[in-house]
Amino acid sequence: MKRTFCGFLAEEAGRPAVWTTSLRSEMLPEGEVTVRVRYSALNYKDALALTARGRVLRRFPIIPGVELAGEVLASDDARFRPGDAVFAFGRGVGDQRSGGFARYARLPAAAVERVPEGVALTEVVGAGAAAYTAVLCLMALEGHGIVPERGPVVVTGACGGVGGYAVALLADAGYRVEAVTGRREEAAYLQRLGAAAIVDRAELADSAKPLASERWAGGVDTVGGRVLASVLARVRYGGSVAACGNAGGADLPVTVFPFILRAVNLLGIDAVHCLEDRARQALRRLFDTLPRSAIEAMCRIEPLEQAPRIAEAMLAGKVRGRVV
Repeated sequence: MKRTFCGFLAEEAGRPAVWTTSLRSEMLPEGEVTVRVRYSALNYKDALALTARGRVLRRFPIIPGVELAGEVLASDDARFRPGDAVFAFGRGVGDQRSGGFARYARLPAAAVERVPEGVALTEVVGAGAAAYTAVLCLMALEGHGIVPERGPVVVTGACGGVGGYAVALLADAGYRVEAVTGRREEAAYLQRLGAAAIVDRAELADSAKPLASERWAGGVDTVGGRVLASVLARVRYGGSVAACGNAGGADLPVTVFPFILRAVNLLGIDAVHCLEDRARQALRRLFDTLPRSAIEAMCRIEPLEQAPRIAEAMLAGKVRGRVV
């Protein structure tokens, strides 16, 4: 490891992270595995951290970046050897302890996973936390009996990372997927991922009805707020919605009617602190079933130094898919 290296550093709350070439190894936290980071990805939480728009960082100073992939440089854990291809996301990486927006990272062994044979580092990070969250959503719907035969499903925020992968995974599993977006110009892109129909976000965002005509057997919501409330009002009797985001707001202006008159289930998805057995099941399924074509369609690679500029665009709703 070099004595100094480059990366982003957030030094205190309320101030954006800054690019620096003078990070030092002693600034990395304790951990059993030291990784030479090759790729990271920009998530919504990272965008908030880089721009200091949200209180997502738990300690300072800290290197942001909630996911990473690279090679092991050194390990005090017998499961990992120098040169092993590994990845990490969740478990406090990038918000509770320094993460992937630097040349090097030091992590607890429990947060590190080996890259499956035949999978490239760019594919691992390109899928990453977004695809993992989408898999958890799919598993939750299946666990509540939402199968393709029940009828169409809806995905909100479909042009985002989690939403795009949810579209691809659900379509690949045989569901008829209706994708919600505020960008009609992205219809062809969403259809390439597997969407059978495009729903204008305004149709849901402007609705205030506590109940509307039954439309979907289930859904994946990445937005929250009024959009989620409108989806719940349109879910068929006994249907379920997996909720995993709040880009559209943390409030949920919904009545009890969908729950007590239609027995609708609202399923909360926590991708950060998911129980270990379920997390491993989701990771296996991710790499076994996620169409490589979806990763290719959704991802683009940019220099790490450009992350603040892209973060601003992401917060403005102008980024499609995943940025590695």
